[in-house]
Amino acid sequence: MNSRLKKLRTIILVVFVMLVFVGLVYSRIMAYSLAPTLKPTDFRGLPLWYVPIAYIWDYLSHAWICLTFAFVTAGIIYEFIPKDIVNKYMGKSKAIGYGISAGVAPFFTVCSCTMVPLFSGILFAGAGIGPAIAFLLMAPAANILTILLTGEIISWQIAIIRIFTSLATALVAGVVISRTPWGKKIENEYKVDNLGHASVDVVKISFDDKLVNALKFAWYLGKRILPFFFAGLIAVSYVEAFLPEHIVGSYLTGVQGVLLASVIGGPLYTPTLVEIVLGRSLLNLGMSNAALLSWLMGQPYDIPNMIAASRIIRWKSVLTYALVALTFSILSGLTYGWILGEL
Repeated sequence: MNSRLKKLRTIILVVFVMLVFVGLVYSRIMAYSLAPTLKPTDFRGLPLWYVPIAYIWDYLSHAWICLTFAFVTAGIIYEFIPKDIVNKYMGKSKAIGYGISAGVAPFFTVCSCTMVPLFSGILFAGAGIGPAIAFLLMAPAANILTILLTGEIISWQIAIIRIFTSLATALVAGVVISRTPWGKKIENEYKVDNLGHASVDVVKISFDDKLVNALKFAWYLGKRILPFFFAGLIAVSYVEAFLPEHIVGSYLTGVQGVLLASVIGGPLYTPTLVEIVLGRSLLNLGMSNAALLSWLMGQPYDIPNMIAASRIIRWKSVLTYALVALTFSILSGLTYGWILGEL
């Protein structure tokens, strides 16, 4: 590609990214609702075939700005983050390693099972088991895409609390596993000696190419996530239209609601973003906010994640972080409910 065409491409891409950011800022200034507006009763008089169409149209007509912004931002941050620095400072189970994990993980906008290859790559690069586990759990629970959608579709109060509870879960799980005999054994197996003395030629990539790669990664994320997302929306539309409200109000409130939400919110696995719209639907049907928080906290310890991770760190470590995550899911829901009176 000649220099003129490359400059033109760069300008077009920069303008596109700027328009995405300006669009989100404008929607916030104008207080434009990014959450769906239709209620369960609005779907019950519709033909069966038309229910998911109406639901998806209602969702996308409001949330397209948020979705576009989240995917583009995730791609830009993923491409421009200096990954060699991340690996270097995550090399030991010390405070700086956990800090890097907690700070970087939210920018990896992928679902829990997709995190496992990234997690194993970090271990192979020499990261400590503790920071690596924190990274594995933090990213699916509190990445920028899930937090942005949680805030816009459910509430920013829940979104902010989700960040802190996810952070606490990830850090505690990492510290606990790093101090177990099986965690130390895994760390020693993946330790890379003399990594810092290797001589590596760094290939410099132009700003234009980085921007192209960032948008390619955003498209890659979209292709992996959105098909499951739309399938989930179809299922959610029928749940919202036909699930009796008295069932949700009876079983997903109070202490039993928190316990049930903690159990089904994680192991039964809900693809990324679908847990948000499904949780909102259940909230509309009578689910308590405390149970909803526990539901959302279940994302990191789903069955696909645990099975995939067991191939890397074996079942003792997997069951350890799953137990920590389940405990925090229950405690966060109960604490939130008791303090704010929304149990």
